[in-house]
Amino acid sequence: MKNLIDALEKNSALTKEEFTFLIKNHDEETDRYAALKARKIADDIYGKDIYIRGLIEFTNYCKNGCYYCGINCTNRDAERYRLSDEEILLCCEKGYELGYRTFVLQGGEDPFYTDDKIAAIVNSIKKKYSDCAVTLSIGEKEYDSYKKFFDAGADRYLLRHETADDAHYRKLHPESMSLEHRKKCLYDLKEIGYQVGCGFMVGSPFQTAENLADDFLFIHALKPHMVGIGPFIPHEKTVFADKKAGTLKETLFFLSLLRIMEKRVLLPATTALATIDSTGREKGILAGANVVMPNLSPVGVRKKYKLYDGKVCTGEDAAECRFCLERRIESVGYHVVVSRGDYKA
Repeated sequence: MKNLIDALEKNSALTKEEFTFLIKNHDEETDRYAALKARKIADDIYGKDIYIRGLIEFTNYCKNGCYYCGINCTNRDAERYRLSDEEILLCCEKGYELGYRTFVLQGGEDPFYTDDKIAAIVNSIKKKYSDCAVTLSIGEKEYDSYKKFFDAGADRYLLRHETADDAHYRKLHPESMSLEHRKKCLYDLKEIGYQVGCGFMVGSPFQTAENLADDFLFIHALKPHMVGIGPFIPHEKTVFADKKAGTLKETLFFLSLLRIMEKRVLLPATTALATIDSTGREKGILAGANVVMPNLSPVGVRKKYKLYDGKVCTGEDAAECRFCLERRIESVGYHVVVSRGDYKA
């Protein structure tokens, strides 16, 4: 098994068969070996720095019916909300005071926010905080929309592909959505000039080792600047309510593989990881991650942005969340830096 890890480090790729074998057969010794190698690679490039992004969940309306998502349009029990432009800027103001130099605007695919509205919000943030990066995570759009946001000042865009296998994609999404279009979006974003992030759920319903191998191969082909992965966690109001969650073990191993394969990638230790394990973020960092994304959203709306059950940090205000996370990161030998935290080419 170690020879495959060594080959991945040397060649930055494996065959589908090799990835599949590794995914099916890795053990604790393999996991430790991969984590040590991944952490050394991250340390060599990024040192002991961990980048923070201020997450602003500004709308939980969504026009899509993704089967795994708690804010999908079919969930009539979701308590919907939208933040005003002023509320979004207040989140940024608080975040800036706390040392955030990247703001991540995340929301469902909400038709209320026209291209002009999103561009205006981005422009307002960039005018007030010119030394900060703005990341958007608002789903699938067309090329011209992405270009408008980029021209307004958006720097990065996160769009998880969720699975690179079309048959698996069909089991997770309604017929109105397509993997082909999602992949096109990612390539459009790269062409425009964004720092681009993709990613997948670990342990999503019907996922196979072969599906995961395809994810790694797609990521290697796309060459994103960021990759966000986290365990699938079921939501009680979705059709997958009774499905098993993804595991800590698998997620940490895949974080390590991603770091070894795409050495300079920005790799978050996600909130979902912290949800399935109280020290999940710390373990994610030790497995190769170098980004965390604390929540800047107003406390009053955090429980409403419920993509999955049990989400952590919904009751802490921004300052509590920021400094708690800083202490946790320091406990494993790393430190939060006040920086945009750009990809190192």
